[in-house]
Amino acid sequence: MKNFSPDEQLQAAIHIIKTLVENGYEALFAGGWVRDYLMGNREPGDIDIATNATPESIAELFSHTLNVGEQFGVMVVIYRAIPFEVATFRCDVGISDGRHPQNVVFTDSKTDALRRDFTINGMFYDPFSEKVIDYVGGKEDIEKGVVRCIGNPDERFEEDYLRMLRAVRFAAEFDFSIEDQTYEGIERAASYIKKVSPERIFTELDKMLRGANPDLGMKILHQTGLLKETLPEVEDLVGVKQPPQFHPEGDVFSHTLKALHLLQPSPSSSLAWSVLLHDVGKPPTMSYQDRIRFNNHHHVGAVMSVGILKRLRVSNNLTENVKTMVENHMNFMNVRNMRLSTLKKFLTRPTLQEELELHRVDCLASHGDLSNYHFVKLRLSEFKKEQLKPDPLLSGKDLIGLGFRPGPLFGRILGKVYDLQLEETIKSKDQAIGYVEERYRDLKKE
Repeated sequence: MKNFSPDEQLQAAIHIIKTLVENGYEALFAGGWVRDYLMGNREPGDIDIATNATPESIAELFSHTLNVGEQFGVMVVIYRAIPFEVATFRCDVGISDGRHPQNVVFTDSKTDALRRDFTINGMFYDPFSEKVIDYVGGKEDIEKGVVRCIGNPDERFEEDYLRMLRAVRFAAEFDFSIEDQTYEGIERAASYIKKVSPERIFTELDKMLRGANPDLGMKILHQTGLLKETLPEVEDLVGVKQPPQFHPEGDVFSHTLKALHLLQPSPSSSLAWSVLLHDVGKPPTMSYQDRIRFNNHHHVGAVMSVGILKRLRVSNNLTENVKTMVENHMNFMNVRNMRLSTLKKFLTRPTLQEELELHRVDCLASHGDLSNYHFVKLRLSEFKKEQLKPDPLLSGKDLIGLGFRPGPLFGRILGKVYDLQLEETIKSKDQAIGYVEERYRDLKKE
């Protein structure tokens, strides 16, 4: 899908507004774009449009529309291949499923603003007069740095409990505080987050982890009681002590927050989730020997990570990547002592670059020793691609030609020869054939 520049999106959105206005309707930019525009230091994202035109009128005015929620007054208008959500001003009536109203009544812009989630998201913008229309005090709350529900927080959250996670995400991303009544509303309703579908919860948590200040987001989730309801395995990290000589930063939760804080901006989902979950195996493996130990916590954590992500109904690909990264995050301590063949296999795994970043933040969030990180970076720069993962010198067909019958032995022979190839002990096909003939001649089945 083509990425459109902010200016292309803006000009296309203005065309839609102009078309609606010229046909006698009121039309305004709404929601997050207005918030980001006012904040100034952020590049405004997707543009949503609000209007008093009905869905039927919208469909008549534009040649390319999608009916994505006509019963709730929501249409998608596609102009110059860019989709825009165009919603009719509405008032919600009743609550059907904790996400959708039982019914909607089309209304005016002020009434529409009053049914939105937070003041900072409840403003409109007229691109022709270049005026912000603010019925809810959103501009003032942006200036104060506050996330505040519009109206009664209990009612806003009951309409859609996902709004609790959104409040935390906005507070973390913008480094805002959550207004007291809104905060208390989250605390009262935290357990009801389980009424929200796992997919929606994951999407919101994923945005939080990949956005600015993910550590602050997790901290607020813990403080409000939302963390134990959404990610109890991460909540269990709180208060789990670690050996101070390796972890002067404190308990496992403090370490995890620090690692998240050290991530580069906009990490992939697999990297963000692997950082969050890399030590979830520590609480169940904690033991006291000569010191506090967490033997095999990476193996246990990998299994737990799969369980967490399956519960959130995450894709198999993301789940497998996170599992692999959690499983391997302790292997970096062994890289200097690996056989050359083992090291090359380690360096050619698909998730290596993200694992390397996980290792970097893991170290910096604890003992600070990056020597193994730099060793891997050096070895990667030294090896050429064909040295790291060369084509095998021998194949099963070659073994058949040498008189071996297909079977389990094939894998053993080919694996051993490839290891020696990676070790650079065997450098040619003739050498490989000679090795097999000498080493395995007695295992031929004539």
